Amino acid sequence: MCFAGISARLMAALVALIMSASVAMSFEVEDRRLYEATSELARINVISTADLDVFDPIIRAFQASRPGVTIDYTVTGTTDLMEALYDEGAAFDLAISSAMDLQTKLANDGFAQNHTPQTATNLPIWASWRDQLFAFTQEPAVLVVSDNFFGDDDAPQSRDELIALLRDNPERFQGKIGTYDVRRSGFGYLMATQDSRNSDAFWRLMEVMGRLDAELYCCSSDMIRDVASGKLALAYNVLGSYAAAQLKSTGGFQIIEMSDYVNVMSRTVLIPQSAENPDEARAMLDFLLELNARQDLVDASGLPAIDAAALRANPSLRPIRFGPGLLVFLDSLKRQSFLRNWENSLLQN
Repeated sequence: MCFAGISARLMAALVALIMSASVAMSFEVEDRRLYEATSELARINVISTADLDVFDPIIRAFQASRPGVTIDYTVTGTTDLMEALYDEGAAFDLAISSAMDLQTKLANDGFAQNHTPQTATNLPIWASWRDQLFAFTQEPAVLVVSDNFFGDDDAPQSRDELIALLRDNPERFQGKIGTYDVRRSGFGYLMATQDSRNSDAFWRLMEVMGRLDAELYCCSSDMIRDVASGKLALAYNVLGSYAAAQLKSTGGFQIIEMSDYVNVMSRTVLIPQSAENPDEARAMLDFLLELNARQDLVDASGLPAIDAAALRANPSLRPIRFGPGLLVFLDSLKRQSFLRNWENSLLQN
């Protein structure tokens, strides 16, 4: 390439352009599928933390309503999704995540577009934030216990019962407990920080798990698999929707919603500022907000739709609410302090 006669300023701009074009996106892609339209009129690029087998029926139903739309669906982790949009400026039209705090930060820091839903007349007022971030599911964090270790009536029902059981039976549960590695999992970090706000029992539980060499995981599906197989006796803070879906197909474990309290996460969706096709993205967002009117898709995906009546009926359910409070533990000093305490509790060897 000849650069003769090019000004220094133009040369610098050209070099910067070449370098930026050569930088590969570094976030980890766990899965990806292209849903091609028979005659493509538009394309939606979706980045999501929801597994393909979970979200597939929803994508196909949306595509059936808009047959000219091709959907490129990329699955990644909660932290990777944040990195892709916040740090790398990746171009996606929709971002779907189970990490409400990270999604809130994206919206708060100017990475989301405004949207006024055209439908979703039954959406509760708490299910949206600043007309940028929207909830479309309510999913509990649960305890899953293996049938190889527990009968029908002897599984712990509260955190205090779980702590007492583990303390009294160290030889039975040594190396047989699973939970999230909150340094890697955005969803795990969200659940852990919410636990720490709800009860002092959380830190006592982490210390007991640490003494028993708890196995640390990135994902709910991996924990559920190992509990179902009997490799683990139990796993804590597993995503309840994934557990319920896997229980139907494999069995081998029980799902426990703790009686003291149950953190309830809402899966959220936003339109990134980097969206290249925001019009079709708005149509898909509106489709997601109508999940509570599509029992067929709830059944097929296993994703529980928002049900305000169910939350009112069960006082132990603690829905995580949008707002500045979700940003507290994303502050760098707060996060460092929390992770240091977590590591001191879980990594005792």
